[in-house]
Amino acid sequence: MIITLTPNPSLDRTYAAETLHLGGINRAHTTRVDAGGKGLNVTRALTAAGTASVAIFPAGGPDGAQMIAELAASHVPAHPVRVDGDTRSNVTLVDASGTTTKINAPGDTLSSHDVSELLDALRDEVAQATTAGRSPVVVGAGSLPAGLDDDFYGHVAEVCTGLGARLVLDTSGAPLARAVETGGLELIKPNDEELAELTGRELVTVGDVVDAATQVIDRGTRSVLVSLGAHGLLLVRRDHADAAPGDIRTWWAGGDALVPRSTVGAGDCTLAGYLSVATREGDGRHGVGSPLLALQHAAAWGRAAVLLPGSAVPTPNDLHLDEVRTMTDPHRRIALKEL
Repeated sequence: MIITLTPNPSLDRTYAAETLHLGGINRAHTTRVDAGGKGLNVTRALTAAGTASVAIFPAGGPDGAQMIAELAASHVPAHPVRVDGDTRSNVTLVDASGTTTKINAPGDTLSSHDVSELLDALRDEVAQATTAGRSPVVVGAGSLPAGLDDDFYGHVAEVCTGLGARLVLDTSGAPLARAVETGGLELIKPNDEELAELTGRELVTVGDVVDAATQVIDRGTRSVLVSLGAHGLLLVRRDHADAAPGDIRTWWAGGDALVPRSTVGAGDCTLAGYLSVATREGDGRHGVGSPLLALQHAAAWGRAAVLLPGSAVPTPNDLHLDEVRTMTDPHRRIALKEL
């Protein structure tokens, strides 16, 4: 059971136009509204693929009510926590070339009571999953609104450890650094720039990424899934929990360049694709649940997402695994831009 926690969700409004002129009048030829936020996108994508997931998030004001309604209409399992503040609304502008411009609102302040309610909702969903015999995996995702300290995800990690749940984290900056310091993470999903910031390293080659990821793994995170944008994905992890400190494996997945329709939520769909396989029961090596198969699905889901409008999520019919190339333990000297 995959439980997503999104502290700073948004109602995503996407406007598509042939061209965009700064300072001029731009006329959209299509518009769409989606319940958004990184964790919500993960749950939406998993639900579309038939994988059990539920989204926990704060919701307030008219946009919060519309978000709840959008999820209900799409039959997406949700555990909203009602708050006094207003849910933010983000705007995305997309032109005919696929160039995406985003304007993200900061989000209203969450009170200490709101934070307590969010964590209570998390405990409740983890307990329900455990009682039902479903191994709970928690995905903490996205930025933090005002009212939450940078160590919020570190606290979530402690809660998950106490409840026997695995924690996957997709955030950046100080909140990511604090959580990595806490340790006990199953996986983090930075892009190459975020990993460079986290470790203070320059990332030019595969070896640079492996060394940076190993630095994180040595501090208590099992796996690092690194997005390289158009150059694919790298997964770096200890092959199994009791592996020796130096026993690090690396996998790459990617494909031919695409002309994106929208990049909003594509990284979240990538994570959903990975988890849809990685959390299955199996031997975890070559078949069900294997890292390479999970990474192949991650790349396929992300590639499918960029060809869809707004923050729409792919369905199984949108996936093309045959278009994804993979490598196991790619040579350390390969430049990232050559992948």
